[in-house]
Amino acid sequence: MAAPLRVLVHGGGIGGLTLATALARRGHTVEVAEVRGELEALGVGIIQPSNALHVMREIGVLDDCLAAGFAWEVLTIADPAGNPLARIPQPRMGDAPPANGIPRPALARVLGAAAAAAGARIRFSTTVTDLADDGSGVDVTLSDGSSGRWDLVVGFDGIGSPLRTRLYGDRYTPEYTGFANWRVTVPRLPEVRGVVMSTAGHEAKALLTPITDETMYLGAVFAEAEDFRPDPERAHEQLAERLTMFSGPVAEALAAVTDPADVVYSRISQVTVDAPWHVGRVVLAGDAAHASAPQLAQGAAMAVEDAVVLAESLDAQDGVPAALAAWEERRRPRALWVQALSRAVLKQETGGETTAEEDELLKVGAPGAAHALVEPY
Repeated sequence: MAAPLRVLVHGGGIGGLTLATALARRGHTVEVAEVRGELEALGVGIIQPSNALHVMREIGVLDDCLAAGFAWEVLTIADPAGNPLARIPQPRMGDAPPANGIPRPALARVLGAAAAAAGARIRFSTTVTDLADDGSGVDVTLSDGSSGRWDLVVGFDGIGSPLRTRLYGDRYTPEYTGFANWRVTVPRLPEVRGVVMSTAGHEAKALLTPITDETMYLGAVFAEAEDFRPDPERAHEQLAERLTMFSGPVAEALAAVTDPADVVYSRISQVTVDAPWHVGRVVLAGDAAHASAPQLAQGAAMAVEDAVVLAESLDAQDGVPAALAAWEERRRPRALWVQALSRAVLKQETGGETTAEEDELLKVGAPGAAHALVEPY
């Protein structure tokens, strides 16, 4: 595509900022409409597998991510006392490291700085209030009262995507899986130099993930009622009650949690947009189109892959409609395979009943998926 485009990115999360950087570095005019007042990333830490780190190299921030995080190479499977049962080397894509743990706020700062340095404009406390696509462009009104015309509008606005609702109504609302994620940041134990996954059969799984030299996060997944929310006065105690079967490193990490406000609780939901991910010149990407369970640590990785492949498709194709069609043809099979396998692994780990299709997926397994995902996207 020869002429520079005007692109509005709805959402300043990991995928949206990656796209803004990739497009602005190519000479396109990019604005990001972010509903929050600043790039304050919620949550604790995040795992960047090798395919995500490969994208970070492509947009010029790999070294910044590694400096802000904790690179690691081996996943350790342990018993409830923390005794190692298996050590699984993680595959790498190209010359990117196998994996990196990083605090979410640090990653937000890295990506925000990269987008700004590339020339993208980030507009905070702003969201889309109206849009009209006439086939040759999209007229958009924003919540701050401003308006403009764009060649393309991209919804990287998360699992609760307002842009998805605008396009499809309530056809694709998040589906709760019946499970929730508990996470909390604690001091890193010296022996935790990569992810340590301690399992107690189907009863519970706890992960220790290093995210800086000084810190790691403890994560655990449990079946929870859809309307359950932790008690704000004793969330740390409720987490400890769910992990009583663990001793060793997990128990040591729990002992460091004394403030209930430090515990981050999030329901695990899934979204699958079965319809085309683009309607005219408006497109959904990342969790807005294909949110998945975190069992493969690939949610953010799929979002950043979406971003760079979209930037490449806009370069390679003649016109926005052709670029969006080519992009979706490449991305849909990979993203939906990750989503389906993540859900199947969640069921397997928690003793849930799997379908025949999920049983076939599980023959690949998480280690096999890790190797498949470091193939070109």
